[in-house]
Amino acid sequence: LTTTNVVTINVGGENFQTTKQTLTQAGPNSLLSQLAETTSDRFVDRDPVYFSLLLSLLRTGALPSKVKDFDLRDLIEESRYYGLESLLTNSLTNPSQLDAFALQKSSILPLNGRDSPSAVATTPFGSLHVSHGSKITSFDWSLTRKSTILTQFPAVDSLLAISPDTAAAGATDFSGLQILDLQNGSVKQTLNWENATRSGSTVQAIGSSGEFLFTSFESSRRNSNSIMVYDLNTLNPVTEIGHNEIFGADIDSAIPATKLRWVSRYGLVMASGSHSGLSGVSGNIRFWDIRSGNVVFELKEKIDCFSDICVSDNLNAVFKVGVNSGEVFYTDFRSLSSVNDNSNPWICLGDKRKVINGKKEGFGCKIENHGNQVFCSKGGDIELWSEVVMGSAKTSNGSEDQSTKRDFKKNMMGRVKDMGGSRITNLAFGGNKMFVTRKDQQVIEIWQGSARGI
Repeated sequence: LTTTNVVTINVGGENFQTTKQTLTQAGPNSLLSQLAETTSDRFVDRDPVYFSLLLSLLRTGALPSKVKDFDLRDLIEESRYYGLESLLTNSLTNPSQLDAFALQKSSILPLNGRDSPSAVATTPFGSLHVSHGSKITSFDWSLTRKSTILTQFPAVDSLLAISPDTAAAGATDFSGLQILDLQNGSVKQTLNWENATRSGSTVQAIGSSGEFLFTSFESSRRNSNSIMVYDLNTLNPVTEIGHNEIFGADIDSAIPATKLRWVSRYGLVMASGSHSGLSGVSGNIRFWDIRSGNVVFELKEKIDCFSDICVSDNLNAVFKVGVNSGEVFYTDFRSLSSVNDNSNPWICLGDKRKVINGKKEGFGCKIENHGNQVFCSKGGDIELWSEVVMGSAKTSNGSEDQSTKRDFKKNMMGRVKDMGGSRITNLAFGGNKMFVTRKDQQVIEIWQGSARGI
């Protein structure tokens, strides 16, 4: 290295030597990039200890292990001063750092008031919005700053983070989808769906892709339902799919979608809903192509209908918890094209326990996927399912045989002290953390791997 490439900075009376290249990692608008270019006195009146941590971040892309001994709020404040907050965020909350097998309950976030959480929404880098009663409490990515707003809803049933400061919220007993400014608690916009009778419509589910916002509406008279697609940036309506006007006893069309998930691998929206009747729980899972407005695949659920359902792009499969058995089932996405009304595409991953006394073992169970893993709540515990990859069988023409049964293994999450407790009501993932809420508890549990230490 030439001596002109070496930069000496005096921070709070302590000299640090580094290179211009290291300082420019901070980005063109940062104080450190400016210091790299100046030849005058490089003195910064800040704490040298925190500067050494941030210099390590610039050098290696990661913070040193001793960072766990420092206050995170102070470190964030220092990173803002130098213009390094986005680098710090990425280092501490990168979703790729979520180690599913090492997750354990690390801390709790208390909520104000007596209401327990009804819905949880996260952003990719770990900021968090939680609805409880008529309030929504937001936490920044570091979970150190908290703000609460009061909504017009008696209770919020569906919540989706559009950005760290904007959320879409809806309720099953209050009309309209509201786009909320979470900074000042104001309603930016209300989106309504009107059916033929011009009655109000309540929100049953919200979902999104990078481009679109999906909302499942049901008329307040419960005689029609629809899935509306909006442009996520302008919030203008793009199209309407799945519009049902219900006449007589057509149970299937009377079921509104209560979960909407975007399947990016195929560019489809998964919409699922169920109904509890005299003959038990029945439901349907439909995969919609929003361009054509057609259903590409449909699963009609009559035997052990889902209590909850998720779809995994990474695993190319749909997973459900059976409401009667409480078992986890999967179906390979590639086999959905061959499903007809009489076939049962689901393969059980559990013990295939006999269902005794008609008890709904899976009632209230939640299932979500993250990366290559599937997480399922069972009462107060969490199961983790991961695929054991075997050598794939080849057919006679050399292509992979897709009919072979895939092998999944179950782990229980957490340490002994994490086990049990009240029934889990929400599982959500943001950044490198898992968030858990429980029945009748006014807190959010943070689960993270032990490796990060902060």
